[in-house]
Amino acid sequence: MKKHIYGYGPHLMLDLNDCNSAILADLEACFRLLNELPEKIGMTKITQPYVFRYSGSVPEDEGITGVTIIAESHISLHTYPKKNFVFVDIFSCKPFDVEGARDYVVQFFQSKSPSVHIQERGAAFPAAV
Repeated sequence: MKKHIYGYGPHLMLDLNDCNSAILADLEACFRLLNELPEKIGMTKITQPYVFRYSGSVPEDEGITGVTIIAESHISLHTYPKKNFVFVDIFSCKPFDVEGARDYVVQFFQSKSPSVHIQERGAAFPAAV
């Protein structure tokens, strides 16, 4: 009989305030972060990052949005250079160095006021071992 472990994995959510607005507005820098981060945290990148500029009806909300699909789930970001703010999510079906990933991303965007949220996802998700 197989043993079952329940749960899916960690979701690191970073709300980074007081960031370097030049980095937040730099399309190449955002691409580089999404391109290099999977390997740094032991994940398997299965697509190149998709990164694009966003400008909607509210000029203060323009910025960069990007995502990298990893075998373990995804990494995404949404920047707001005029507000010195970025949201970064790292969601994985396997454990990873959450603190190392947090520190790397906070330093990358030079956030002086990070808010960190870690949630274990999928408590009822059945995974065979």
